[in-house]
Amino acid sequence: MSEEKKSFFGRLKEGLSKTRNNIVSGIDSVFNGFSNIDEEFYEELEEILIMGDIGVRATDDIIEKLKVQVKENHIKEPDACKEFLIENIKEQMQVGETAYEFEHKQSIVLVIGVNGVGKTTSIGKLAGQLKNRGRKVLMAAADTFRAAAGEQLTEWSHRAGVDIIGGTEGADPASVIFDAVAAAKARNVDVLLCDTAGRLHNKKNLMEELKKINRIIDKEFPDAHRENLVVLDATTGQNALQQAKEFGEVADLTGIILTKMDGTAKGGIAVAIQSELKIPVKYIGVGEKIEDLQKFDADQFVNALFETE
Repeated sequence: MSEEKKSFFGRLKEGLSKTRNNIVSGIDSVFNGFSNIDEEFYEELEEILIMGDIGVRATDDIIEKLKVQVKENHIKEPDACKEFLIENIKEQMQVGETAYEFEHKQSIVLVIGVNGVGKTTSIGKLAGQLKNRGRKVLMAAADTFRAAAGEQLTEWSHRAGVDIIGGTEGADPASVIFDAVAAAKARNVDVLLCDTAGRLHNKKNLMEELKKINRIIDKEFPDAHRENLVVLDATTGQNALQQAKEFGEVADLTGIILTKMDGTAKGGIAVAIQSELKIPVKYIGVGEKIEDLQKFDADQFVNALFETE
């Protein structure tokens, strides 16, 4: 394991401490509290997983598979099936190849999410990381309805050392995207990162706005690789899952950025999201620094949660 990966694994383990206390300590108490495997044992496990925000559907699948494995392997002792449980949780999070083509192609990335989830911060961190890898990055401040959004993104553009195209407060977001696409083409930019408004309470307006933005991109830059990332706050647990479902109705989501994992006991929501929506969590945030936004790895996540190497 490289030093960089090791240090992130360490930060991930540290960041998941509240979730670990919520889920893993509960699982351990079930394994230690039962001397044999019976229906009550499964019910207790099920309750711990659901309370840990792993989600009803994912939990059902995990427990059902565990029952089959226990039977097939003639397991009598609870401790002997713990490895199966951990592997089943990992399996629920597999959604096929999690692609990051946009990092290597000429791309336009729309980032959506409600206010307060860490959307602008995530764009800033992503911009900084791409710039550090030698990519030419441009930001578009198309969330023109939130007063501080433009200033916040401008601050991040200075920090990351990338250019930004902005609009005045209340301006038409699609016009900002039009200007940003023109600039991206003229400057031969590799990745255009677009901050967009996330007014889920008015889904119809949001849908129309995104359609308009998509039409402009399709017309002005049809060859660009497209990515639609939704930013979700892990501390909101099941509410984050609901937001992802609702944004999925207005945009063709290609990935999820899950923020604030270091401040929550609800980190199990990462399992629920991938299991229920089959949309990959592409990035995970476990701190304030630029490097604390990292590509998500399901195996690494579960290993960090259960503190297994």
